[in-house]
Amino acid sequence: MKRTLRTTVLTVGVLIAALGLPAGAAHADTTPRVDLRVLVVSDGGPSTDAIAAELAAAGTPYTRIDLTQSGRTVIDAGFLADIVDGRPRAKFQAVVLPNDNPFPAGSAEMAALTAYEQTYAIPQVDAYTYARPEAGLQYPVHGGYSGSIDGKRAEVTAAGRSGPFGYLDGAVPFEDNDPTVGESYAYLSKPVAGADFTPYVQATIPGQSAKGTLVGEYRHDGRRELVVTFVYNQYQQQFRLLARGIVEWMTGGVHLGASRNYFSVHVDDVFAADDRWNSTLNCTPGDVDCTDPNATPDPIRMTVADVDHAVDWQNDKDFTLDFAYNGAGSVDHREDNNGADALADRLIARRGEFRWINHTYSHPFLGCVQDTTVVPWKCATDADGSTRWMSRNDISDEIATNRVWGERAGLPLVNDELVTGEHSGMKVLPQQPEDNPNLALALGDNGIGWLGSDNSREPAQRRVGPATTVPRYPMNVFYNAGRAAEQVDEYNWIYTSRAQGGSGICEDNPATTTCLPAPLSAATGYADHIVPLETRIALGHVLANDPKPHFIHQSNLAEDRIAYPVLNGVLDDYEALFTEDTPVVNPRMRDIGTELRRRADWQAALRAGEVTAHRIGDTVTVDAPDGLAVPATLPTGAKVAGAAFGEAYAGAVSGWTPSTGEPLTLTLPASAPAPAADAGGPAPATGPAPKTRVPAGVTDPVGHTADG
Repeated sequence: MKRTLRTTVLTVGVLIAALGLPAGAAHADTTPRVDLRVLVVSDGGPSTDAIAAELAAAGTPYTRIDLTQSGRTVIDAGFLADIVDGRPRAKFQAVVLPNDNPFPAGSAEMAALTAYEQTYAIPQVDAYTYARPEAGLQYPVHGGYSGSIDGKRAEVTAAGRSGPFGYLDGAVPFEDNDPTVGESYAYLSKPVAGADFTPYVQATIPGQSAKGTLVGEYRHDGRRELVVTFVYNQYQQQFRLLARGIVEWMTGGVHLGASRNYFSVHVDDVFAADDRWNSTLNCTPGDVDCTDPNATPDPIRMTVADVDHAVDWQNDKDFTLDFAYNGAGSVDHREDNNGADALADRLIARRGEFRWINHTYSHPFLGCVQDTTVVPWKCATDADGSTRWMSRNDISDEIATNRVWGERAGLPLVNDELVTGEHSGMKVLPQQPEDNPNLALALGDNGIGWLGSDNSREPAQRRVGPATTVPRYPMNVFYNAGRAAEQVDEYNWIYTSRAQGGSGICEDNPATTTCLPAPLSAATGYADHIVPLETRIALGHVLANDPKPHFIHQSNLAEDRIAYPVLNGVLDDYEALFTEDTPVVNPRMRDIGTELRRRADWQAALRAGEVTAHRIGDTVTVDAPDGLAVPATLPTGAKVAGAAFGEAYAGAVSGWTPSTGEPLTLTLPASAPAPAADAGGPAPATGPAPKTRVPAGVTDPVGHTADG
């Protein structure tokens, strides 16, 4: 027998009564205040955690409730809403649940959420739910599909492209990184007949020509749900592609925080030469750890043709590389070649095509004095056992001399940027567990404000004297490889076991390094394994709202030019996925540092509870400390202080606005969707929620009881 639920309309007045507040507390204007904060209700699964991670990265405030935690906050009417200054207040602009109903049958918490969503027109995201009529979809057994969709290609529908996923060109490819591991489980299904359900993302049902829904909007009972029927984590490409749209849908395009897709590439050691990997010795002659007496350096250095190729590539990709340069590389070359240096001449002639970063004059190690009589090297010490450091004057000379050389060459420099050789001067484990104390002093001597650091060592931004670090991602395209075969040989040495002829590093460090199942082919290993892997890793950073730059070396632009297949993979894949109004953002180092520092300040203010924001009608008000930069994303046409707000990106406008300590007012365009008190739909009266019905023999992943 079909079960029904008696309902009644819950108006703002009824809500006030339910909260036990005096009727006179209602303001004449019943337009509600909606706080710009998201409620994330988690069951510990990866999907809700992925959405929380997206909110955190963008700087969008949220409150997380863990259903698995004992003593957790109970979700009731008082937790969700109250009255402020006589006006009804919704404390959350959106609700994220693990599925369409994660609570037991008859749950008062689900009843409270339902009433709240109906009363204030608050949208709900079902992070990963079973396809079932309660979510507006047919059971998969009725002509749908349950199972892996690894490697499948989904598509954004016309409604999705004209709605929350309009920044995508259409394709949503699902990863298949390991054929032995199931990565994406999904339910493909069609909407229930008569349901007000709009598919946003679909994929072809295996064995059929028909398509099933993966993401769609279900409107029912005065509520709106974004129904997602595939599981994901925060790192998978399919989620990264859809994350922006999920947030835009749930917030109506009005929220604190901002997101971009960033990609910058630093090329280190320009003008200099990089030592080459020796496939016989399994080390790099010229490196401090390659002590074989037969180790003869065979340096790799760009040519004139490589410069011209870099310029042509940049023009084709509408992308600018950052060249971290060492002036001594050219000076030494001229001394050895009767004053000639065709490479430097061409780089200087085309200097305006690139951005330039001071990389020190001769690329010395700026930390402790290295004792290379042992492998690995160690810090040299004085007679009293204290560490011997490179001096302040020597470090300062390296910075200043390179700057002067660059200025004389006419390089368009930004003088407060610096990348030291090997990120030296800063701590490097295990040999040097602290910064060279002279580094900060030398940075101050030269007005350095931004200092490149190695993200694999120090992913967090920090201060070094007057400078702030800019963590850089090392690409696994080796500095000592100019040819693909050299890269593969060294890669095999690092990532294969001793039994396979490798170094065994992967065996000795299983927590951080995975051994290859077999050595890569010298002929095909680079193109077939390394390039796709490095492309996927770098593109993952791009899609994660992560502005940190990547770095390679000038050797990778020379000879076989092995960097370009990876860079092409990132940019070409990106272009195929996104619309023109969502371009890759390609900032220089100083701007990246500024973005990271503003984010850190913003997150600190959120943690301290120093920021509140709400919306009433078409006005957003933000209270924040004086001097704090406030990030926001708003519909096109939004204004601040009468002027256009933000910059256009992905179909919206977003950006940072400094707070003066007074309330910051942002005005939304008339076309912006507005939440409203009493959405006009029914809300459940006190009583049990309907029990979920699951056909016999069907596995329901969200934990509901079968009622066949």
